[in-house]
Amino acid sequence: MNCSGSWRSLRQWMHLKWLLLFSLLFAGGLLFKIVRNVKGVQENLPSSDISAPFVLKLFPQKKLRKLFNYDGLWLFPQRQCECEKQPGNYIFQDFYNKSELEAVKERRKAEFKHFQRREGLPQPPPVLAQPNIPFGYPVHGVEVMPLHTIVIPGLQFNGTKVPSYKVTLKALLGTLNTLADTPDYEVMGRGHKKLVILTLSQNRLNFILQHVTYTSTIYHPGVVDIVSIEFGSAVAKFPVNVNQPSIPKLYDPGPEKKLKNLVTIATKTFLRPHKLQILLMSIRQYYPDVTVIVADDSEKPQKINDTYVEHYIMPFGKGWFAGRNLAVSQVTTKYVLWVDDDFLFTKDTKIEELVDVLEKTELDVVGGSVSGNLFQFKLLMEQGEDGDCIHKRSGYFEVLNGFPNCVVTSGIANFFLAHTESLQRVGFDPQLKRVAHTEFFIDGLGNLRVGSCSNVVVNHQSHAKASDPDQASLEKMYSRFRYNSQDQIKFKLTLHYFKNHLQCYTQK
Repeated sequence: MNCSGSWRSLRQWMHLKWLLLFSLLFAGGLLFKIVRNVKGVQENLPSSDISAPFVLKLFPQKKLRKLFNYDGLWLFPQRQCECEKQPGNYIFQDFYNKSELEAVKERRKAEFKHFQRREGLPQPPPVLAQPNIPFGYPVHGVEVMPLHTIVIPGLQFNGTKVPSYKVTLKALLGTLNTLADTPDYEVMGRGHKKLVILTLSQNRLNFILQHVTYTSTIYHPGVVDIVSIEFGSAVAKFPVNVNQPSIPKLYDPGPEKKLKNLVTIATKTFLRPHKLQILLMSIRQYYPDVTVIVADDSEKPQKINDTYVEHYIMPFGKGWFAGRNLAVSQVTTKYVLWVDDDFLFTKDTKIEELVDVLEKTELDVVGGSVSGNLFQFKLLMEQGEDGDCIHKRSGYFEVLNGFPNCVVTSGIANFFLAHTESLQRVGFDPQLKRVAHTEFFIDGLGNLRVGSCSNVVVNHQSHAKASDPDQASLEKMYSRFRYNSQDQIKFKLTLHYFKNHLQCYTQK
């Protein structure tokens, strides 16, 4: 019995020995085959790719310069732009005298800061979502100029660890890439609308994501692209705004920042040369060298003897808003003060105080009082499918921060100081020939920030009938043009319906 049991144990031990030996030989052969295949793959790869899976690096500068080019320009975010000195190119500051250049730079810097503040620039950084699904991505605020390239901020992956990661990014209008220097089998679809990242390392995945770029490929400012990022069933989407920044239009106030270099006074006159003369005399009493622009559509315009008056003659009866457009179009200063031709400047007509308001706030227009009357009104809009409704209400919205005598509103009297650029941007509809005031502020709703200050006052001239026969005759003719006819009122209302896409209007 003992010999039989020993024999069985010996046979079992021999079988186990041969099985172990066979397993070792099989494993060794398999390992040899894997090593040989890996060596063969490495021999066929470029030398720069051998270390790629183990090194996190970006493309070298020389290679980056070859990416994202358009028409010979590298349209990629940079700290500084430069223009080569060669025929046909201009370095603008070179055309200033060296002795005045530093002072010009300081004024330019100050004016640009004022422009940026009014335009809400620079814009706040993009809002980033922390990794949660499991991506981190920008929620809002990603912008790119047409045909330019940006690095998309905030992209990251913070999910659970898995043997391999496959992340897909898709754009609708632009193309995607990454600045990460990786082999083609790790990042696929460079320069296309679909970018696929396939890697074994979460660390490498995040390095690649942190350097993903978006390139605008069509010149279409004002559009929004929707970019998606996917991992398995997890999908996140975020907007990329394609915007062309507007070029600043700055006005040099001069080294002493005198009022005459900041403000131009503009008015429109019609058949009232005597009223205009009284206005000009009152202006000269307080502002002897400020330029006044006069748009005149009188039947027989009278010559104005004033060195600082620019007198523009128009066709007879061309109209109120056409004259405003002409006058404002000739302004070359930062601000324009609008007045009617029958106003009268007094010691309380302090243009400097209105300038101070516009210099220190984001308002586009600030008005004053006309003989104690402010004419402040609010414009409230209701939106509708077949047109909007405008509701005019007297009063104002709130007190202007930092100026207790001033308020924020929608419309004011015909005595106001405005940023010339803002006024020109909205314009005055020349189809409106006679009484037209609220119409300008309706056109400017959403574009003009309007204020009103009670401490700056201009007076009206006397309404008594002229004793001079010629002046009385002109005033009689003027009164025939003063008010809208029924046909003109009808035209104005139909203009609102079509031009402004309005359905109705109310006032209280």
